[in-house]
Amino acid sequence: MSLDTSTHSTPGVAPEPAPEPAPGSSSLTVFLETFGCQMNVLDSQLVHGQLTGLGYRFIDDWKRADVVLYNTCSVRERAEQKVWSRVGEVGVHKKEHPGVLLGVIGCMAERDGEDTIRKYPQVDLLCGPGELDKLPMLIDNAVRTGLEARGGLRAAKIALQGDTHRRSATLAAAEDKLEMLDLARSFSPDDHQGSAYVRITRGCNKFCTYCVVPRTRGAEVHRPPTHIVDECEKLVDSGVKEITLLGQTVNHYHYDNTQSVELHGHLQPQIGSIIGPNRGTGGPSPTFGAGVTSFAGLLKTICQEVPDLLRLRFVTSFPRDFGDDILQVMADEPRICRYLHLPVQSGSDRMLKMMNRGYTVDEFMDLVVRVRTFLPDAELATDIICGFPTETEDDHRATADLLRRGGFKNSFIFKYSPRPGTAAYDRLQDDVSEADKKRRNNELLAVQNEVSAQVHQAYVGKTIRVFVESISARERKAESRPGSVELGWEKPSDEQVTQLVGRTGGDIIVVFDGDLSLIGRVIEVKIVSAAPLTLFGELVGSPASVL
Repeated sequence: MSLDTSTHSTPGVAPEPAPEPAPGSSSLTVFLETFGCQMNVLDSQLVHGQLTGLGYRFIDDWKRADVVLYNTCSVRERAEQKVWSRVGEVGVHKKEHPGVLLGVIGCMAERDGEDTIRKYPQVDLLCGPGELDKLPMLIDNAVRTGLEARGGLRAAKIALQGDTHRRSATLAAAEDKLEMLDLARSFSPDDHQGSAYVRITRGCNKFCTYCVVPRTRGAEVHRPPTHIVDECEKLVDSGVKEITLLGQTVNHYHYDNTQSVELHGHLQPQIGSIIGPNRGTGGPSPTFGAGVTSFAGLLKTICQEVPDLLRLRFVTSFPRDFGDDILQVMADEPRICRYLHLPVQSGSDRMLKMMNRGYTVDEFMDLVVRVRTFLPDAELATDIICGFPTETEDDHRATADLLRRGGFKNSFIFKYSPRPGTAAYDRLQDDVSEADKKRRNNELLAVQNEVSAQVHQAYVGKTIRVFVESISARERKAESRPGSVELGWEKPSDEQVTQLVGRTGGDIIVVFDGDLSLIGRVIEVKIVSAAPLTLFGELVGSPASVL
């Protein structure tokens, strides 16, 4: 299984009820490649466990697989181009190996729908992110159909939300079977390296003009807090040290326990209102009545009920409605990582209004000041879109100024690309030239590199706690190099020293030498030097002294 991330988490097993294993499924092999964000990574891990529980085997070579699945993302054009390139390669491969089953799952499947199969008849199944609980049945049906009926729209197996993905709260509560995909995940110590994702919300209600997520992932849905806490407890019992809570807008999490609906012995997720009452623009969190679990309440509950969890993270936060109640819980609980991902997207009020972000630059900077007040040791990251329609040089300079003022440890900076299905695609002309987009992108990257270097340099000489994730990219590259053994490189044993990589509580990357037994543990590292994107350190104390 190929995942575009170095972060490890725990996969799930098939939800109940599950289809009977497909004919010969115990011998069927699956290749799964993931594109996009942490949400997609978690979806792939749950799919992996789901299919493994039915007897499918996962391999890393798509050319040898019986089933090839691409879990897709629609946020960036580049990711989509990679998917279509892969689909084309598999189409050529299927001419000589017609038995191969090709599936496109995730956001691209939902957004493009049946047009995908009209353009690429080699695709045998489509499954949107809101229908992943149906994936085993789709594969089972496709396998049972047989080769003679494969190919084209008529034969394809399809599960998409379509127009039902913004249905009413009552109907959603009665029909939401996707929750079972999370509830049925497995918790084996062999399935993670100390870190795991837990979903707390699905979908989004923000309708930013550049973003396709509300269309592909549906309305904002909040999982019951009891399910979330139970999942965290089981992960920690299996050896997980660090949990990251996932959602498109995690700080808007709220669950009304007095209105919960139980179905088949399980509480059901709730469709979220856009948010309220007492909705602010950049100020405090909404005020909820008695019986409603807010995001601050969820954080506090997890910390109280899962005392053996060493680290708790969350992404991504929406800058609007991020209240002091959340910051106070973070300040009171040292196990919550001092890191916030706050996507601002632009430093121009005019651009923010055109993007439908719902806050101003001053309101965003007020949040930054409040974060620094409550959490002086916190690190911040942000997202920037450059070259949005009508963006001027003044708008661009305002964004560069915000990067300097924000003191972000890093920024994810992207050139705007029109996404079909968004308001900007339908209503705004993409009138900033590609040359200007590229120049502005490079200029913003240069500004951020200067800021990142200053942030990182402040750590030199300090001893900090680091969660060890994996061997470094340098070591992975050496491992994959043809003839590496003959050239003198061998994969290290658990006792051999090699270059490892980990992250601080503020999400800063740290590289140091140590043995593989440290992976999945929290250790102390003294920082000896810094670069704009990385800290370099030395292990403090013996491995026996780490957590």
